[in-house]
Amino acid sequence: METYTLEDIKDKVYGEIGTPRRDKIETELSNLRVGLQIRNAREARKMTQSELAGKIGKERSFISKVEREGSNLTLSTLYDIVTKGLGGKLNIEVQF
Repeated sequence: METYTLEDIKDKVYGEIGTPRRDKIETELSNLRVGLQIRNAREARKMTQSELAGKIGKERSFISKVEREGSNLTLSTLYDIVTKGLGGKLNIEVQF
């Protein structure tokens, strides 16, 4: 039985990195990871979405959308969520 890596499967299903379809799915996966990290950090601090939203001056529905989708998030808002809302430190890495 042949074994395939996740990258092999993504190459076959979505195309290789650099193709529009693959780039779109990679971006969506990255966004989902950000949302999940925010939710996990909030839950670890035993905070509600409303409490987090109040700390950064946003609506609860905004936090809900960020946690579900992670998209449409400016760096400024991400910074506020992490530092002001969750008491963490934001570390951004750019890779080429």
